[in-house]
Amino acid sequence: MPALIAIAQIRILPSTLVLVAALGLGACATKNAALETDAMTTGSVGTAAPAGTEAVGSFKRTQELGQQWSANQGNVAVGLDYAANLQKMGQTEQQIEVLKAIAIAHPNDGPLQSKLGKQLLSAGRSGEATTMLERAAAQPGVDWQTLSALGSAYDQQGNYAGARVKYQQALALKPNQLSVENNMAMSYALEGKLPDAEKLLRSAMTQPGVDAQPRVRQNLALVVGLQGRFDEARQIASADLPPDQVEANLHYLQQMLAQPNTWQQLKKQDQG
Repeated sequence: MPALIAIAQIRILPSTLVLVAALGLGACATKNAALETDAMTTGSVGTAAPAGTEAVGSFKRTQELGQQWSANQGNVAVGLDYAANLQKMGQTEQQIEVLKAIAIAHPNDGPLQSKLGKQLLSAGRSGEATTMLERAAAQPGVDWQTLSALGSAYDQQGNYAGARVKYQQALALKPNQLSVENNMAMSYALEGKLPDAEKLLRSAMTQPGVDAQPRVRQNLALVVGLQGRFDEARQIASADLPPDQVEANLHYLQQMLAQPNTWQQLKKQDQG
């Protein structure tokens, strides 16, 4: 299976988000492998559970916080601490339930709504995430990460034009933010507007610090390859990937483009 080149990822977030779309190079391309929010990271919210002595300590601490939370579910600080520990233990669903309880109790707290929305987005629940993120975005002082995450949620639902409005709003607050520009470019790509995606990614490639964000370059290689310019895509991708991986990805891409209704299949994948 060729290694995945993420499209878009979408991650996602003062906490984490990985808006993730499902466009990628790899036989095992998975949903949300592309759109991100504030950090250029993608994937699921859950992290690997700690091992050994650390695991025992984390488990005990999580138990203690769970008891405190059960006794006083109005305590936001305890709830957030408990949710964070559940995440460390890989208990994503339980974490979301705790965040839901906090968010319901504080419907006008933008940061809380945003945090829950991002976790829902990372879990692939874009419909629920959209509701929370729209609520957060309507609050005064909304931050760029929330707007970017909302854009990612819209992209997952096929609302590409709406997504790019949110990305533009995020960029107004945080000009030249690479993760947002990456997401907006891949929003164009998901809609099949490859020249627009390429133009934006090439612009992002001129920014300082882009070398620390290889996903931007690999998405550029992907967009160029999707337009059939395989030699150019090979040259771009080679800056970060070993030759055999580049060739495997390009071979997969060529096979994918040879199939009928490629874009319809990609959009269907992206929308879950």
